[in-house]
Amino acid sequence: MMQKLDWYILKKFLTTFFFAIFLFTVIAVVVDISEKTDDFVKSGLGFRHIILDYYAGFVPHILALLFPLFVFIAVIFFTSKMAGNSEIIAILAGGTSYARWLRPYWVGGIFLAILLWFANQYVVPNANVVRGNFEAKYIDANSSYNTLLGNSSNIYLRIDSFTYAGIHFYDTTTKRGGPVFMYTIKNNSVTENLRAETILWDTATKKWKLDILLDRKLYPMGESVVLAFTRQMNFNFKPYDLTKDKYTKDKLTTPQLKRFIELEELRGSEGLNSLKVERYRRDATCITVVLLTIIGAIIAGRKVRGGSGVHLAIGFVIAALFIITDRFSTIFSTKGNLHPILAAWIPNFIFLFVIAHLYKKAPK
Repeated sequence: MMQKLDWYILKKFLTTFFFAIFLFTVIAVVVDISEKTDDFVKSGLGFRHIILDYYAGFVPHILALLFPLFVFIAVIFFTSKMAGNSEIIAILAGGTSYARWLRPYWVGGIFLAILLWFANQYVVPNANVVRGNFEAKYIDANSSYNTLLGNSSNIYLRIDSFTYAGIHFYDTTTKRGGPVFMYTIKNNSVTENLRAETILWDTATKKWKLDILLDRKLYPMGESVVLAFTRQMNFNFKPYDLTKDKYTKDKLTTPQLKRFIELEELRGSEGLNSLKVERYRRDATCITVVLLTIIGAIIAGRKVRGGSGVHLAIGFVIAALFIITDRFSTIFSTKGNLHPILAAWIPNFIFLFVIAHLYKKAPK
C-alpha cells in the first residue's frame, strides 16, 4: 500500500519528469521552427495547418526518442536534491529499508514505462506518418519518408505457398496500379494464370478491385477462360505493403509491423532483421525506463561532495554507455547474425547486472 512517503517521492518524480519533458518540447519546437521558417512560408500553410499537419507528428516522435533519457535525468535531479538536503539519510535512519525506499521509484518507473509502451505501439508510428508526409511534401521533396506521394514499379508478391503475383506499376497516391498478373503453381505446373489491366484499392470494402481481367485455369483434360470487366479480390497485402522504404518500420503500428514482417517472410525477402529489431525494441525500451529509474535512484541517493553535478556526470556516462551498447547490438543484428530479440534486449540484460552491482555497493 502506498504511504505518505511513497506519494511524496512519487509526486517529486512525476512533477520533475513532466516539467523537464515540457521544457524540452518547447525548446525543440522553437529550434525546429527557426530551422524550417523558410519552408513553412513557402508552403503557404497557416499556423493551424502547420501545427496539425507537422508538429502533431513531430512532438510525439522527439519525445519518444528521448523519453528514457529524460526519465533518467529527472530521477537523478530530484533524488540528488533530496540527498543533498539529507532527506534520504533521515528516511533510512528512521527505519525504512533501502528496498522499501525504492518502492515509489518502481511504481513511477512502471507507470512511465506503460505510458511509453502504448505510445511506441500506436501513437508514435501514426505521428511518424503525419510528420513524414509533411516533410516529403513541403520540406524535402526527394525524401523517401513519404507514404502517399510517389510510385513504385515491378512489385513482386507471394500470395500463399502456391500463388505468386506481380504489379508492373503502382501509384501510391491513388492506390491504383497495373498491369497485374497472378499465377498458381502446383506439382511444378501452372494451374491458373490471371492477368488484369488495373488493380485498385476499394476503401469501402477494404478489398482489391481488378478491372478488365482474363482468368485462365488449366486442368488435366482442358482449360477454362473467363473474361470479366471487374472482380474483387481479397489479397493478403494492403496498400501500405506496396510502399516499402527504409522508414517503413517507423510508420507502422505494432500489429501492422507484425503482419508486415510475416508477409515479407512469406515473400522470402532479405534484410528483415532491422524490422524485427524495431519490433522487439518497442517492448525492450519500456523496460529500459524502469532500469534507468532504479539506476538513477541508487546513484543519486548517495550524498557526495559536488552534489547534483557529480550525479548528473555519472548519469550521462551511464546513459552514453547504454546508447553505445544498443547501437552495437543493433549493428551486429542488421549486418551480422545476432538474433533480433537479443539485439533488442542485450542492453537491458547488461544493465540488470549494473543495478545488482550498484545496489550491493549502495550505503544502506
